[in-house]
Amino acid sequence: MSSLTVKTTQATTRLSELTHFSHKSRRLFSTTYARGARCDNNNNNNNNNNNNNNNLKEEQEKEDITNRTTSTSSTRRKHLINLSAATLAIVVPKSEKGSNATAASSFNANDDGEFADAKTMALLNREGEFKLTDVEWKERLKDAEDPYAYQVLRKAATERPLSSPLYTEKRVGIYACAGCSNPLFDSSTKYDSGTGWPSFYDHLPNAVTEVPDFSIMFLPRTETRCKRCQGHLGHSFEDGPRPTGIRYCMNGAALKFIPKDV
Repeated sequence: MSSLTVKTTQATTRLSELTHFSHKSRRLFSTTYARGARCDNNNNNNNNNNNNNNNLKEEQEKEDITNRTTSTSSTRRKHLINLSAATLAIVVPKSEKGSNATAASSFNANDDGEFADAKTMALLNREGEFKLTDVEWKERLKDAEDPYAYQVLRKAATERPLSSPLYTEKRVGIYACAGCSNPLFDSSTKYDSGTGWPSFYDHLPNAVTEVPDFSIMFLPRTETRCKRCQGHLGHSFEDGPRPTGIRYCMNGAALKFIPKDV
């Protein structure tokens, strides 16, 4: 066999090996690509599932937040309704015997059982035994000793601390309502509370009406009014001296001092 024939046979064998290797590489690449595609599809499916789960979680969280918000709003609404109902239930004058009326009797309804009675509505409208129209009150109080008497008595305003001369009044006498002259406090119960407003630890018998005040929602207080005309005097607090432990913090503009004859 010539050398040319041997070389030709070797070249043919080598070409056959390369062809076989090429086919094998193609099959391996195809298999690898197919596996990779399946992995990608699986990953995409997993990602889609995760996204769907995340979306479901987000929707559930939003629904939970909405439910909590609705529940909170409903609870707050009920709380406000209860406060309003409590105001109507408590705002009643003392009975003739001097004891407080019960909550049930304080909200005496009319025949259809829906509305407060006339006495409760009168208190809510600041209408007492001595009653005037708003125009008449303005006319009556325009010449009062304090120019802010109308705003304090009829509009429940508050004077600036230390602005009333009655804060430092030391004489013996009676402090009466500036609107209807109803005697309210005796000078013997007046004391220096350090607040800037005339303060007393007790009032004269049957002189005032005390009602709950929710004008500041986060600070419930007890409003003190003149029982005769329902004029606003100030507020009472449970930090006063003995024997009552009550501080009647009054606006000087709502009072007038009547000195005792010596």
